[in-house]
Amino acid sequence: MAHGDLTPELIGSSVWTDWLVQGAGIPVYDVPLVSVGGGFGSFTLLDVLRVRGVPTSHLRVLSTSDTPWQTWEYLTRVSQLPAHERIRSDSGARPDNIWGFPSYALQEAWRDRSLKPLAQVLTEPLLADFYAPRAGLVMASVQREAERIGYWEMLAKGQVRMVRKRAGGGYYTVLTPPAGASPTKRVALRSQYVHLAVGYPGLKFLDDLQEFRQARGERYRVVNAYEPHEHVYDQLRKRPGTVVLRGAGIVASRVLQRLMDDRERYGLHTQIVQLFRTYVTGPHGPHPFMRRKGGDGWAYQAFTMPKSAFGGQLKARFRRASPERRAELAKLVAGTTTPKLRRWQEQMDTGRRQGWYHPLQAVVERIDQTPDGRLVSFTRSANGAPAQFVSDFIIDCTGLEADMPEHRVLDDLLTHGGARRNRAGRLQVGESFEVLGAESESGVLYASGAATAGNHFLAVDSFLGMQTAALDIADDLTRRGFCEGLGPVRSAAQWLRWAANRRPE
Repeated sequence: MAHGDLTPELIGSSVWTDWLVQGAGIPVYDVPLVSVGGGFGSFTLLDVLRVRGVPTSHLRVLSTSDTPWQTWEYLTRVSQLPAHERIRSDSGARPDNIWGFPSYALQEAWRDRSLKPLAQVLTEPLLADFYAPRAGLVMASVQREAERIGYWEMLAKGQVRMVRKRAGGGYYTVLTPPAGASPTKRVALRSQYVHLAVGYPGLKFLDDLQEFRQARGERYRVVNAYEPHEHVYDQLRKRPGTVVLRGAGIVASRVLQRLMDDRERYGLHTQIVQLFRTYVTGPHGPHPFMRRKGGDGWAYQAFTMPKSAFGGQLKARFRRASPERRAELAKLVAGTTTPKLRRWQEQMDTGRRQGWYHPLQAVVERIDQTPDGRLVSFTRSANGAPAQFVSDFIIDCTGLEADMPEHRVLDDLLTHGGARRNRAGRLQVGESFEVLGAESESGVLYASGAATAGNHFLAVDSFLGMQTAALDIADDLTRRGFCEGLGPVRSAAQWLRWAANRRPE
C-alpha cells in the first residue's frame, strides 16, 4: 500500500483514531465544517453561514466541480433548457438571496427596462403562464453571490472517497485531490460537522433500454435525455426521421418542444411517437381540494410541488405526519408532472391535427433493430393490443434514479457511518436535517437535497427546498454555538450588504 493512501485497517474501521490516520501517512487538515458536493445544496448552506458571520477559514466545500452551478448547467442544457430558456422555478426562489427580494421577475424587469415580467407575476396563472426565470439569469446571480461570499476561497477540488466517524467526536472526510495537486493520493479533512449535498445517486435507464444498449453496444440511437444527445437533432435536420419519446415529465415536455420547435423552424418532417406508461385524461386526485390538472397524457403542475409544500399547510401537514402517511402524501402531490404552457399546448394540438405527433399509452416489451440499423419498439397497449413502432431514435425521458448504494459516499455511510434508509429509500434525517444514526459524539453530519427525500420536508429537491434545509441546519448550528443567529437587525444589515454587493461580516 502506498504511503499516504487508505490502508486495509482504515477501510475496515467504522471509527478512526488520529494515530490510525497519521500512521497511513495521510495529511490531515482541520476545518470546523466540511460540505461535500459543491452544487447548489452546498452553495446555499455556505451562503447562509457566511451571512451569519462564519469566516471562510471555518468552511470547506469539497467538489469535482469548478462552480456551484456546473452540474446544474450541464443537466439543464442537455435536457433542452439552455441559458436563454426559462426553468421550472418560482420568481422568489433565489439560491443567491435567502430573502427572496428582489425577485427574479423584478430583477429581470429592471435589467430589461420592461414591465412585462411584473405584469406576468401579477396575472399568473389566470391571464398568463407562471413566471419562471431564465437559466442564464440564475447562473449569473449565483456567480455574483459566490464571488461576494468568497466561495472559491472555500473550495477544495477533488473526489470525496468517504466520511468516517472520528474517535473522540467529529469526522474524517477523505478527499482524492486532482493528479499532481498533492504529494499523497489522499488527504483527510478533520471536522466537527459535515454536510452532504451530493444530489442524485445517479441515473438509471428503463430495463428494456438498458438491456438493448448492453446487448448491442448502442449509444447513438438510444439516448437518455440527461446525456449529451445534440446529434439527434442534428441528424433530423439533415434527413426526415422518426423519434420515439418515452416519459411524461418536465424533461419529456422540453425535449418534445425542442423537436417541435426544430420542425417548425427548419421546415422538417419529423414524426414523433410519444409513449406514456400512464395516460392522464383529465383532472385527477382523491378529492376536490387535492386535485391536479391533466389531459392528453400529461399531469400538469406549475412547479415540482404545490406551493403549500414549500411553506404552507402541506408543509406543516407533512411535518406532522407519520412515515406511512408521508409516503402516501408524497405519492399524491409529487410524481411526474410538467407546467401547462400555452405555446407548447398549441404545438401539440397542431401535431395531432396534422398527423405528425402521436401520443399513445403503451408498455414497451422489448426493443429490436432492423438490418439497416433502425429501432423497433414492440409494445402492448392498455387493452392488450400489440403494436410495433419503427424509429430512428429513442429518447428516454423517464428520469429514473439509481439507488443509494450506487453512490460511493452514500453507500459507505450506510455501511460504516450508521446512517439508515427511510421509507423512500433515502437518508433518514431529523428536523434539522441531521442524518440519524450518523452522530459522532458532539459531531453532527447533516444532509440536504435529493438524498433526503421522504422525510419531514417534501420539497427537498428545489431551490427553496435547499434553502429551507440550509436555514434549518444553520439554526441547529447556532444552538450549538457555531454561528450567529439571524435576527431582524442582522438580517436587515446583511441584506443591505447583499444589495451593495459587499462581503458578509
